[in-house]
Amino acid sequence: MAKDYYKVLGVSKDASKEEIRRAYKELAKKYHPDKNKDKDAAEKFKELNEAASVLADENKRAQYDQFGTAEGFKGFGGQGFDFSDFGSGFEFNFDDIFDMFMGGQNPFSRRKRSDAEQGTDLRYDMDISLKEAAFGTEKEIFVEKMDECSKCKGTGAEHKSDIVSCPECQGSGFMRKTTRTPFGYFSTSGTCRNCGGRGRILKTPCSMCDGTGRTMKNKKIKIKIPSGVESGNRLRISNEGEAGYRGGSSGDLYVFIDVEDDDVFERDGDDVYINVPISFAMAAIGGEIEVPTLDGKKAKLEIPSGTQPGTIFKLRGKGIESLHSGGKGDQLVKVNVEVPRKLSREQKETIKKLDESFGKKGFFENVFG
Repeated sequence: MAKDYYKVLGVSKDASKEEIRRAYKELAKKYHPDKNKDKDAAEKFKELNEAASVLADENKRAQYDQFGTAEGFKGFGGQGFDFSDFGSGFEFNFDDIFDMFMGGQNPFSRRKRSDAEQGTDLRYDMDISLKEAAFGTEKEIFVEKMDECSKCKGTGAEHKSDIVSCPECQGSGFMRKTTRTPFGYFSTSGTCRNCGGRGRILKTPCSMCDGTGRTMKNKKIKIKIPSGVESGNRLRISNEGEAGYRGGSSGDLYVFIDVEDDDVFERDGDDVYINVPISFAMAAIGGEIEVPTLDGKKAKLEIPSGTQPGTIFKLRGKGIESLHSGGKGDQLVKVNVEVPRKLSREQKETIKKLDESFGKKGFFENVFG
């Protein structure tokens, strides 16, 4: 009669993998022969292993659900296990048992077995001017790093024919060991020591990189700086870090931006400030001045009569383009009234008469309040 594996593990037929894993671990601890000395414990433990080996695998579970039979699935639980390898005191990892069920793959684990390693990420600190930050720019930098070997293209072999399957594991990357126990045969598998789990070996390593697949290079890299960046912003350049090992992907290059102070403009977010001097005559009677802008062009600014020292005027859209929204900030112009330090006798008399013509308050009180 076909066994009901769901009943063996005490789970419903729509149980998730996680529920099956938890049920197995709980029952396996209960019936493990090192802990449970009942005469039926070993048989119960083998039955649990058999049920878990089927329900843990999607394909086997689907076939079992469809045909209601365990035929073809008895290669694990039906053969028995050598429990002594786990040691006494019940200190072993049940995920390792699932590794044995699936020939080295744990269906409940998200970890992927691979000898390939991703390359290291790199950091580069870049100084740019305020104008470069405002309008964006393109820079060329040189980065010294471990890069893919130009001779072997990262394979580590002198020639393609020098890459051969490992004779110890026949290219699988794993070695299987079978031990006869009182309960039957117990098979374990582990990483092949000869090839390190790669499944292949190099007959002749590359003469340029000594088989590592990487060499030190001083590589020139073009960096596109978007408009609107600020100090502290970080740009990620994919795959421009160090090359990976044994087919692993390259790391990334992170460029950290520092915007230098400008001699004319001061930045505040997407807005820029500039101080512009005007004469006291211009402040008094008004007029038009030209103001420098970030793009190098002059912008005309109307100064109304009676403009007070420290007044701030706004030039809309003359600031910095936002890195995120695409909108542009403003240029804020602060006017500073310059008072001449030296005057001729005639100039002093003229100003004095002008001051008297304004009555008791005087010229400056009438014009500047």
